[in-house]
Amino acid sequence: MGGEQDMNGSTAEEKGIAQHGTTGDGMAQDGMTRSGSGSEAAGTGVRARTRARIEANIRRAAEEVFAEMGFEGASTSLIAKRAGLPKANLHYYFKTKNDLYQFVLRDIIELWLNTAQEIQPDADPATALAHYIAQKIDLARDRPVASRVFANEVLHGAPRFDEFMKRDLKEWVEAKAAIIEGWVAQGCIDPIDPKHLFFMIWATTQTYADFTVQVAAVLGKRELTDADFRIAAAQATRIILKGCGLAEPRED
Repeated sequence: MGGEQDMNGSTAEEKGIAQHGTTGDGMAQDGMTRSGSGSEAAGTGVRARTRARIEANIRRAAEEVFAEMGFEGASTSLIAKRAGLPKANLHYYFKTKNDLYQFVLRDIIELWLNTAQEIQPDADPATALAHYIAQKIDLARDRPVASRVFANEVLHGAPRFDEFMKRDLKEWVEAKAAIIEGWVAQGCIDPIDPKHLFFMIWATTQTYADFTVQVAAVLGKRELTDADFRIAAAQATRIILKGCGLAEPRED
């Protein structure tokens, strides 16, 4: 149910949210209370889903523009045009270009970090690491543009993301490294430096996103296929696990 679109590709529903904060007649802001919590909850759910959909559309457009032009070269006008929205609507959701840039970076970082949820003290090391590698390869396939935005930020010294990496990312790595050190102490895995293990996994998996053109060229292809990513995951898993003194987990 997309609704009628204007020449910018924006639906009436999307315009209503940007102008009034509601998809209805604006009553949510006129101070009136409503009876019927069920209908109010349903309306809130619709607005939340609509907002999430619009933000996802803006994010995709922003990823493309930031990846192509960098932070300095990008503009909210160009991103809004790529998203098919009036610039005013984009600024309803993201007040500044930096707000949108931070949203893009944090979105891909959170996805990357969530792929390591199986790395827990009581987990089987081979299974947990194999899952982590496979999930990171999947994100290289599914979200390569966002990965390139992050890589470009880091290559330029991370001027807009330095604090996050020095605090949040560092704390995350230290917590996961402590788990792997526990595996080492228990004799479940060969003695390794856990932090450098993460660096190797990041470098290996993100290569298939950041340098996909190079990989495809060497493989003699126009672009990588799902089969190529499956091979990449299998090879990375085999090599990394062997370096940790682990056998590959058996498939069910």
